[in-house]
Amino acid sequence: MLLINNLSFSRNKTKIFENLNLSLNNKGMMQIKGKNGSGKTTFLKVILNILEPESGEIIWKGKNIKKNIFDFYNQTTFIMDNNTSTRELSVQDNINFWKGLSSSKLNNDEIFKLLKKLDIEQYYKTRVMLLSSGERKKLELLRLILEQKKLWVLDEPFNHLDDLSIEILNQTFLDHINSDGMILFASHFNPNISNLETLEFN
Repeated sequence: MLLINNLSFSRNKTKIFENLNLSLNNKGMMQIKGKNGSGKTTFLKVILNILEPESGEIIWKGKNIKKNIFDFYNQTTFIMDNNTSTRELSVQDNINFWKGLSSSKLNNDEIFKLLKKLDIEQYYKTRVMLLSSGERKKLELLRLILEQKKLWVLDEPFNHLDDLSIEILNQTFLDHINSDGMILFASHFNPNISNLETLEFN
């Protein structure tokens, strides 16, 4: 379980958010909604311990995240909108790197089928820096499927995706929570997913 208690954050004496509470259980999925500049991405960065909160606490599996940070990172995949692939490496090299860090049971044939389904198999040997924004986002989607960690924390995961890739991501979300996973994502896009919890930023 991920539990947020009375979380507040300020920047340059300006309050970004105050006394936010959130509870995300196994099989839970929550969308963070709000306008640009409302603090959605900042909120995710505070949860990920990238930024320090002004007050409040973040609890992971019953312990304060600062006392449980290695377990938290070991079980969390986080993808921000600026992508996490290594631009200088090829698609193949990035996949091999992610696979090496995970317990993925997908073999190379299964991975290539996913690349083909996402329509990026032709870029297998291509350096990531040469891909379009949409193609890089599809590669990030493949990373989620490869790593299969407990908690996914995602910033604008639907950006730059075509309709088919959005459908694949929707199904990937559902498959993950049906496998006891947890998803927290910030997005302007409203996915076609039933029983989706939301937290609104003003």
